Amino acid sequence: MMQKEKRYDEIVSRNVPGIQDKLSNGKVAVAGLGGLGSNIAVMLARVGVGNLLLVDFDKVEPGNLNRQHYNTAHLGMYKTDALKKQIELINPYIRIETHALKITEENAAEVFEGYPIICEAFDNAENKALLVNALLEEGRKKIVAASGMNGLGSANKIRTKRKFRNLYLCGDSAAPAEEGIGFMAPRVIVCAGHQANMVLRLLTGEEEV
Repeated sequence: MMQKEKRYDEIVSRNVPGIQDKLSNGKVAVAGLGGLGSNIAVMLARVGVGNLLLVDFDKVEPGNLNRQHYNTAHLGMYKTDALKKQIELINPYIRIETHALKITEENAAEVFEGYPIICEAFDNAENKALLVNALLEEGRKKIVAASGMNGLGSANKIRTKRKFRNLYLCGDSAAPAEEGIGFMAPRVIVCAGHQANMVLRLLTGEEEV
């Protein structure tokens, strides 16, 4: 036990001082494990967020590899399984729960029960709206969502905004997800960084962007 605690302390030793207890006790769900969600989950694991819920029904395919946190060894695996294995190699001292299923109006409340902060990281606009609407109605959860990180526009256009009391939106409002524009790692990961950073602010009690 002493060796485990020492190694964990070493992993998080470069974090901002005075916040680790809040991060270690934090509970965050990541809904969608594509270009946004896979990178968000890895960032949260690296800083030692203690409890992560990973939700996605899809499997890893070659077209994911240009921007998602997977490699060729993961092809054909459920994203939940592949990402859990990666995170366990990065930081084996956190608790990871997975659900390989599609979120619906009927199951959203049950799936995310016990997780006060949810990162919305879906590709599909309908799925984004479904999740946000279902969980905002509950009134107790904080949602960090994303929209518009495609193409090759300036990364400086990606911003974090507080849309409502419990909803934060990260992305480029001038770059909607239009077919044919494409998604590439740099802008997607910049947006994922915005979401992960907002999550850390919420876990440490900072609610303004």
